[in-house]
Amino acid sequence: MFELQSILQALAERPQEPAVLCTLVRVEGSSYRTPGARMLYYSDGFRTGMISGGCLENDTALRAQQILRSDRPAETIIYDTTSENDLVWGVGLGCHGRVHVFIEKLPRPPRWTAGLAANLASRQPTSLAVVYRADNSALLGTHLTADLPAAAVSGVEIFREIIAPPPSLVIFGAGDDAQPLARLALELGWHVTIADPRPAQATPDRFPGAHRLVTGPVENLTGLVDPVPEALGVVMTHHYVHDLPLMRQLLPRPLAYLGLLGPRMRTEKILATLEAEGLSITPEARARLHAPVGLDLGATTPEGVALSILAEMQARLAGRAPIHLRDRCAPIHG
Repeated sequence: MFELQSILQALAERPQEPAVLCTLVRVEGSSYRTPGARMLYYSDGFRTGMISGGCLENDTALRAQQILRSDRPAETIIYDTTSENDLVWGVGLGCHGRVHVFIEKLPRPPRWTAGLAANLASRQPTSLAVVYRADNSALLGTHLTADLPAAAVSGVEIFREIIAPPPSLVIFGAGDDAQPLARLALELGWHVTIADPRPAQATPDRFPGAHRLVTGPVENLTGLVDPVPEALGVVMTHHYVHDLPLMRQLLPRPLAYLGLLGPRMRTEKILATLEAEGLSITPEARARLHAPVGLDLGATTPEGVALSILAEMQARLAGRAPIHLRDRCAPIHG
C-alpha cells in the first residue's frame, strides 16, 4: 500500500507533467512481485514503486520513456524467465515465470486517482480495473471499475483489483519503545494512531507522521479512539493500572489482532482479575490476544521488539503461520 500512496503523492505534486504508469497485470509461474505492483515514471528519470526485485525496472523505464515520446497510449510487455538458461537483460533472473507488465501514458490528471485518494482517506475500499488489451485503444488504461463502460467487459483483457485501505494500527502507550513501532508501521504505509492517558507523551514531536494522537482518561481511552473492527491493537503502557482498564475495554472488541506487552504471568494476572470482575473472555477473544506480543526473533532492543511485533501482525493479516520460507512447501504467494 505504501507504493500506491507514494504514487498518488507524486501525481499530486506534479499534476501537469507527463507520466507513465507501469502495472504488473499478470504472472504465470514465479515472480518476486504479485499482480498489482506498480511503478510511476517521469521523463526526468524520477520513479517510485517497483514491479520486480529491481531486475526489470531499468528496461521498463526505457520502454516508458519510449511511450512518453510516442503517440501510443500504452503497451503490454511480457518478460519470460521460464528458461533454465535464462539470461534476460544480462542478469540471469532465473525466476521461472512469465510477467506481464502494462505500460500506460497517464492523462493529466488521471480520473481514478481522486476517487482512490478519497476512499483511502475515508478508509473505504476501491475497485480498480486495468484494461491492458483491447481492440479499442480508448479503453486501455487504469479506471475506477464504476467508470468502466459496461460494454468493455467483452473482447478485452482486464486486471481487476480491490484496493483496501492500509492496515489500522492503534498503539496504546506512548513510551519510548512505542516510537520505533510507530516509525516502522508508517514506513509500511499503515495508518497509525497513538493513544495514551499522558498528554506529555503522545505528542507530534515524539511521533512525527502519526495519523492520530489521542489522549484522555484511561477509562475512556478506547472509546475516544473507537478502533475499526479490522484494526490491529497493541497495549504497551508499561503500567499495570493502565493496562488493566485498557484490556477490559479492548478484549470484547472484534479486533483483527490484540497484543499485550509484558511477561505471560502478568497477562494471566490481568485476565484473572478481569474474569473475577465479571468480564466473560470468550475463546475468540483469547485467540485474538497475543501475549507476550510478537514473534520469537531474539529481539533485545526497542527496534527489534517493534520488528517482532509487526512481523506477527503481518502474519495475522495474511492468515499465515510464521515459518521459515525454506520450510514452506506451498508457493510463497498463495
